[in-house]
Amino acid sequence: MSMLDSGLEEREPRRQATYDEPQGAGWLMFAGIMLLIAGVLNVIYGIAAIGNSNFFINDQKYILSDLKTWGWVTLIIGVLQVVASFSIWAGNQFGRWFGIGAAALSSIGALLSIPAYPFWSLAIFAVDILIIYGLAAYGGRHQPV
Repeated sequence: MSMLDSGLEEREPRRQATYDEPQGAGWLMFAGIMLLIAGVLNVIYGIAAIGNSNFFINDQKYILSDLKTWGWVTLIIGVLQVVASFSIWAGNQFGRWFGIGAAALSSIGALLSIPAYPFWSLAIFAVDILIIYGLAAYGGRHQPV
């Protein structure tokens, strides 16, 4: 006697995926997206700092130099992050290592700007560490389709 014959309802059938997603693909997508967002924000903040925008406080103490210098540093790091995000999505090993390098530079820059903007710097540092983890742990397993 089967379950259908006894009047009991059949449980929901198992769903099978039509494709197998490689392990860590979500981390790679997260790393690329967060690197792109951080890069765009760094480009915007770099341009604002170079132009002496009222958004930034001019009399803050920086580890090295002044606001305009940090604006250029932030702008260059932001451009590197944007390029790295597209390189990650290309799926090769160069993109993985370039992304790790860009996130590492961003995290160092964030730590150096702690005296001026502590909460923003720590938030960017935390995101950069997650990006580095995702690329280091799962970046080598990604195969382009």
